This record gives sequence, structure tokens and C-alpha cells, in this order.
Amino acid sequence: MSYLHYAWINILQTLFRVLPFPCRTGLIKIGFPGRDSPVLLTCNFRLTVERVTRAIQGIDAYLLVANSRGINVWCAATGGLLTNHDVIAVLKTSGIEDLVDHRQLILPQLAATGIEGEVVHRKTGWTVVWGPVRASAIPAFLKAGSQAAERMRSIDFPWPQRLEMAVAWAFPISLLALLLFLFWPQGVPAVVTLVWALSALIFLSFPLYHERLRTTGGRIALPLLLWLLFMAALLGVTIYVGSLSWPLAIRWSAISLIVAVVLTVDLMGSTPVYKGGFQEDRLLHIALDGELCTGVGLCEQVCPRDVLEVDYRQRVTTVAKADDCVQCGACIVQCPCDALHFRSTTGAVVPPDTVRRFKVNLLGRRLVASARAA
Repeated sequence: MSYLHYAWINILQTLFRVLPFPCRTGLIKIGFPGRDSPVLLTCNFRLTVERVTRAIQGIDAYLLVANSRGINVWCAATGGLLTNHDVIAVLKTSGIEDLVDHRQLILPQLAATGIEGEVVHRKTGWTVVWGPVRASAIPAFLKAGSQAAERMRSIDFPWPQRLEMAVAWAFPISLLALLLFLFWPQGVPAVVTLVWALSALIFLSFPLYHERLRTTGGRIALPLLLWLLFMAALLGVTIYVGSLSWPLAIRWSAISLIVAVVLTVDLMGSTPVYKGGFQEDRLLHIALDGELCTGVGLCEQVCPRDVLEVDYRQRVTTVAKADDCVQCGACIVQCPCDALHFRSTTGAVVPPDTVRRFKVNLLGRRLVASARAA
């Protein structure tokens, strides 16, 4: 794969990040794999496949591409689009069982929200090992004997990813802004520039304000602050050049407020470190039944936010960073002794079986599905 091809795929699918981009499922051979080579699995979101393939260039390995309906690993697994069945299907139909002597399958850690390692093992004989959260860490993970260091298990929001999200938001909104050609053609370039500038500012400055997003007041204040900053700059410029007018101020006041609100309407859901602001699951809290816990440690291995800590000597698990939980449910899905569950603000319990059976829709509604099933 040439660098230009890789760059083109990255640009195209970043611009249209909100849309599914499926690619062919099945088996990909990386390098010259043999019977002892590692077997990895990923989703069939085209950009993910390209990045995983590029990350493990120079390593002899097999890569299985499972059907996730063209959605990325985390969203697909959490939403029920990348399931046990999809993993089992590609294991059975790809021919991989005839190519290797071992039965160890490396799954992306973020797939733990929807794929049950125990079920895959029981139905196929393959043992699931949870790999790192990012493709770039796979070589180090394999070199360490398929052991994920703590830094490999933790999800963060570095500036390259924040820049990608800024582009992913700015591009479709810019396309909508082109509708202004029907009413105000001369203003379109300025509006598009505003969209891109505010989007870049919001995501690149994320570390400066993200803690305030935990409160409703903080989420409301952000678009208002952006609006006030823009209006102050606009008034300063127009006064300096002597072109200040009420129609101009009113027009840009409305446009800038709309853009700021649209860009921040679900800012938390655009990050990997918070649950979406509109998702009902954000109100749930992780709870641990110490009497059921046996300290196996799978919960710690799959938690992307280091919420859980396991003392393997005492065989004791603690919820160390409850405030950092993103309610993904991976720990609950993987716990073999059902010691973990969600609890709502009213004290209602969402049991492990519900988390495994009912996946999260775009509004994060799992309790609704549970209540209907009951």
C-alpha cells in the first residue's frame, strides 16, 4: 500500500467520518505468515483496516476482517453490529483454522463491549486475547508476548485525533452552509471559514476546558463563550475599519450562535473519554459485588479508562476511578462471575445479562429495552 493511497483513504474517510465505509471481510495475510504466526481480528470499517494493516507492516501475521457493517470497532461492538456471531463466522469461513497450529485470537480491546471472549472460546475452541486500544501499539504488544501494558489499554484524546474530529464535524456542516448560496452567496466563504475556525478551536483546546463538560452548566456555557468571543472580535474589527452596522451585527450574531451550538451540541459524544451528552447510559454508575468477585482481572484488561484495579494476590477488585467511567459496559460483558453491573441514579440495577443482550442505540437507551423485555 503506497503512502499516497493511505493518505487518500485517511482524508476521504475523515471528511465523511459519520458514514459507514465497509470493505470486504475475510482473511488478509501480512508479510509471510506461518503456522505459528499471530492471528488478529478487526472490523470491516475501511479506515480501520488500512490503519491496522499499515501498523503491522513488517510483521508476519494473519488479519481477520469481521463484518461490522462498515462501522468502527467501538461503535459497532457497543451497538450490536460486531457480535460473537460475526467473530465466529469469520473464524469458520476464512480458512484460518487450516493455516495455524495454535488457537489464539487477538481481538481489539474496544470490541469487548459486544464480543464475549468466553462464548467465542466455548463455540470455536479459540482463546481470546485482548489487544491494545490503538493499532499503532500492536507491534509493541506482540513483542511483549501479547501482553498489553497499562498505557496500551487506556484510551485518550491526543491532538491528532482531536484534529480529525474537528475536520469530521466541520466538513458536513460546511456542506450545509453552501445552502446559503440561495439567499446570501457573498457570505458563504466567511461562514465556511467560521465553521472550520470554531471547530478547530473547540477540539484543539479541549484539554483546557474538558473537565467543565461534566456539568450541565459547563456544557451550556461553552457555545455561549465561543459566541461571545467571536462577537467581540467581530465588533472590534468592524469598529476599527469603520464598517459597523446593526444589520451586519444581527446577521453574524445569529449565524455564529447557530454554528457554535451545532458544533458543541454533543461534544462529549465526539470524544472517547466521555459518554454522549444525550445518551441515557451516561447516568448509570458501575457497581461491584465484592462477594461475587474472584479477582480474575478481565475487567481491568478491557477497561479503556483504568477505572478498575485488581489486586491479583488478594484476588480483590476495586472501582478506583468511578468518575472516569464511560459506561461502555466492557467490564460487565467480560466478567465471568457477574460481579459487575450498572446502577441508575434511582438505585435501579441493570444486570449483566441485560448489558450483554441489549446493545446501546444512538441515544444510549439500554434501560428502555430492558424494561420492555421484562
